[in-house]
Amino acid sequence: MYARVTISQGQPGKTDEVIRIYRDSVVPAGKQQKGFKGLYLLTDRKTGKGITIGLWETEADMTASETSGYYQQQVAKFKDLVGAPPAREGYEVSIAP
Repeated sequence: MYARVTISQGQPGKTDEVIRIYRDSVVPAGKQQKGFKGLYLLTDRKTGKGITIGLWETEADMTASETSGYYQQQVAKFKDLVGAPPAREGYEVSIAP
């Protein structure tokens, strides 16, 4: 399994809106992607910082979600809520529950 970690700096006070977009739009879109295994959203309401961990069956599935435009479409949903482009990194999941 592979994980894409995305770190973004949102606007304080907008966390509920971010959560709503993830729940109502990002997660359902993810479920339509080949190899999508799930998504975690971690938030800090005081600072507006958010960390997303998207899980993928294979590295190829994770890469395809970027080259297909899926990842960019999801990031665009938050353009009015973040101050700068998010940072992203990919990892192999070594231990999972």
